[in-house]
Amino acid sequence: MLIAGVGTGLDLPHLPAHHRYVGIDLNRAMLRRAPPRAGRSPLECIQGDVHQLPFAAASFDAAILHLILAVVPEPSRCLAEVSRVVRPGGCILIFDKFLRAGQPAPIRRLLNPVARRVATRLDVVFESLLPFAPELYLEGDEPALAGGWFRLLRLRKRP
Repeated sequence: MLIAGVGTGLDLPHLPAHHRYVGIDLNRAMLRRAPPRAGRSPLECIQGDVHQLPFAAASFDAAILHLILAVVPEPSRCLAEVSRVVRPGGCILIFDKFLRAGQPAPIRRLLNPVARRVATRLDVVFESLLPFAPELYLEGDEPALAGGWFRLLRLRKRP
């Protein structure tokens, strides 16, 4: 299972232990901190760019994108790349702070210019990313954390 933007692996202890994970991140220092957090789960860490994944098409059964799409410069390209490396019928789990299409969110939009310079964007609309990966469809969309500021999405790649 691919973990795009694994970072220091903070979410690794919360993932099922019966999978083999491949974590990719741009930052080597962060990648060095991830393996101890994997526990008993096999984890291979690879330094690389989620905009241009170093894997063949259909290499993974599933992928996890936790808090990465609102951080990367080109979230649509990242999603398209992850879709490319997930096999047909495979699953993509996404957890991030997305706006819904048409959602006004004045506070988030006001904070975005500062937040994006420090760490993350607050104005990403997930629905605007899906056209860049037309082979994906949304299976589930649940509000999560902070009164729905975050969303837990489950995508499937068409067979």
